[in-house]
Amino acid sequence: MATTSIAVVDDRLFAAVLARADDALILGHRLSEWCGHAPMLEEDLALANIALDLIGQARLLYEYAATIENAGHTEDDYAYRRDPHQFRNILLVEQPNGDFAHTIIRQYLYSAFAHAFWQAMTSSADAALAAIAAKSVPESAYHLRHAAEWTIRLGDGTEESHRRAQDALDALFPYTGEMFAIPETETDLIVGGILADPATIRPAWTASLDRILAEAGLAKPQSTWMQSGGRRGRHSEHLGHLLAEMQILPRSYPGAIW
Repeated sequence: MATTSIAVVDDRLFAAVLARADDALILGHRLSEWCGHAPMLEEDLALANIALDLIGQARLLYEYAATIENAGHTEDDYAYRRDPHQFRNILLVEQPNGDFAHTIIRQYLYSAFAHAFWQAMTSSADAALAAIAAKSVPESAYHLRHAAEWTIRLGDGTEESHRRAQDALDALFPYTGEMFAIPETETDLIVGGILADPATIRPAWTASLDRILAEAGLAKPQSTWMQSGGRRGRHSEHLGHLLAEMQILPRSYPGAIW
């Protein structure tokens, strides 16, 4: 018999922690889809390792969320027993892999933000989040360096690689605004020094983006219109397909261990 979905509490800190865990989990799963399919062995291993880092970050955040909620849920419950509308990840991370350039540009856009975010979070007034941030900073630094190097290589490579990288940037850039949006439920957490203020992170992200795109010969999209909805549980159709694949075993065989 298939498992039912869990219900979670309405708590501001819990929701904020869960959202960051969802970001890491969904992007980690997306990257894991490249395992055995990357363009070269070294890149197959690199993407798999980045995926493992992200899933490790998600586990730490889910574990902390469980202590906040105090409802007997586990990290597996949050990952496998919630429906799409219960996830709070940003829309960028759930977008399909597409070609290799699409995956790299998505990774760069996210990593440039995540690295600055985790650096800022090392000063969080919440000791548990500060500890998770301290562990995540060196991982996100590698993720950013790897994605930035590939962005330059693709943008400044052949005519075909440049075209694919520019197409990916044009398609994914409208999803970046959500990284800097502040849900009403997080305002007090920012004021209290628990969460980093996205406004303080944007300059570092923009500076990194401008430098890497210039080196890659890629044009930064000028449109200011941005997609949104992920933090409110309003997702693209892609998340439902991803979760159906990711959750099928624990949903189909509840209580199974391996």
